[in-house]
Amino acid sequence: MVYHSGFGHTSTLADAVATGARDGGADVTVIHVETMSDEHWDLLDNVDAMIFGCPTYMGNVSAGFQAFAEKTGRRCMDGTWRDKVAAGFTNSGGKSGDKLNTLSSLVVFAAQHHMHWVNLGLRTGWNHSFSSEDDLNRLGFFLGAGAQTNVDANPDQVHPSDVRTCHHLGQRVALVTRQLNIGRTFSPAASAPAAS
Repeated sequence: MVYHSGFGHTSTLADAVATGARDGGADVTVIHVETMSDEHWDLLDNVDAMIFGCPTYMGNVSAGFQAFAEKTGRRCMDGTWRDKVAAGFTNSGGKSGDKLNTLSSLVVFAAQHHMHWVNLGLRTGWNHSFSSEDDLNRLGFFLGAGAQTNVDANPDQVHPSDVRTCHHLGQRVALVTRQLNIGRTFSPAASAPAAS
């Protein structure tokens, strides 16, 4: 779990994702990008999966997360994270808040590292007359988990549905990673294509 949180709301969601991944059988380390150490970088180079998270600020990833992403340039060029599993989540004050753009940025970041992106795997909640804002995926995102927290809310006031949706994402990533690793025992991951 690699994330940035400006006011604590995304930290609450990161905890939910981490708990979901643990409940799915994964060993999880949670890393806030502003406290990255050499040991954290070494750990990321050797994990099976990474889940990226950040708030949506001004319609995109937060500056803190972008600073982390830009520090991965050499790893991108060297293919250090090739074929790892990746997923992501974000939070903003608005119901939409341009979160799709943030999730798309996280997908592109993972693709540049040649990682395998895991989508949320949930249908849209809260979209018919007998549904509720307490449904999983109440905001209807598919690329990853999208959450909404009122800008004057405390970190412990993140919507319970969004917390449960992030928990689901963590469990799903643990499951997909396990499936991929089992498959690799029968067919190794493809190596990088030969340079032309």
